[in-house]
Amino acid sequence: MIGARESESLIRNMASGCAHRLDFYTRMCYLWHSYHWRLCMSRFTIVLLFAYLFSGSLCAIAQTNEADRVIGNWLVQDKKAKIKIYKKNNKFYGKIVWLKEPNDAEGKPKVDKENSEEELRGRKLIGLLMLKDFEYDEDLVWEDGEIYDPKNGKTYSCKMTMSEDGRTLDVRGYIGISLIGRSQDWTRTD
Repeated sequence: MIGARESESLIRNMASGCAHRLDFYTRMCYLWHSYHWRLCMSRFTIVLLFAYLFSGSLCAIAQTNEADRVIGNWLVQDKKAKIKIYKKNNKFYGKIVWLKEPNDAEGKPKVDKENSEEELRGRKLIGLLMLKDFEYDEDLVWEDGEIYDPKNGKTYSCKMTMSEDGRTLDVRGYIGISLIGRSQDWTRTD
């Protein structure tokens, strides 16, 4: 038979053993859950990182595709010339590829006779670089380029804005700021 004092000691030992076992179990559960929590969070972080990078590349692709919409052949407003716009080194250029009247009164190919630089006055108009160094900004706008006007031999700063349907291009040549200048509406031909 166990006395009161021994029984109290036994109960205390059992309780402390249970507490110790319970404490160990709690610690193990905490470690197990914290390990999985960190693992889940690290996986979640990796997924978020890939999603971010992937969305950025999709945006870049979308912007590149939007920027390239200007590429093609455009009929100028007076319908006397076609300009082919193309991309080179992430900038956009345009050259004359067709003239309604390609020859002068003598039957010779028209040349850049109004150019201020005398050595360039013999260049043929067909194949002449008319637009250069345009960069895509956003919202179907290309800026920071120049346009050469062979009618007066002068070069102007230029900005191009395409319509949402991609069929017309507002080409604005200007000196200084774009508020002071002249615009033409070009029509896509291809």
